[in-house]
Amino acid sequence: MVALTITVNGEKSEAKIIKKMHERVIKSFMDTIIMAELQNGPISGYDAISYIHNKFGFLVSSGTVYSLLYSLERNGLVEGTWFERKRVYKLTEKGAKTIETILNSQDKIKGFMTMILKA
Repeated sequence: MVALTITVNGEKSEAKIIKKMHERVIKSFMDTIIMAELQNGPISGYDAISYIHNKFGFLVSSGTVYSLLYSLERNGLVEGTWFERKRVYKLTEKGAKTIETILNSQDKIKGFMTMILKA
């Protein structure tokens, strides 16, 4: 199978499509991405923004991240505490179990994504 690549305005359209899908996946799974990083220890909202930017090359707004962290906290998945002048979040037991369940379901998730893409 040969991939068709068309150059538009100096950028390959295939690269644009992949970049957009990459961004959509990051936005859709940002809660899981942040909770997975929290397995390594507590982080602030700024740390979460930096982590996503450094790991995925995608800059998210502080409003998006803080809103997500507050939502995770309301759902009992993370716990926020004030440390000096910033709020630092850590994974709760419920959050750790959630991440563990996701990791143990990788094959099911891959199968589901394959089913969606071949629909």
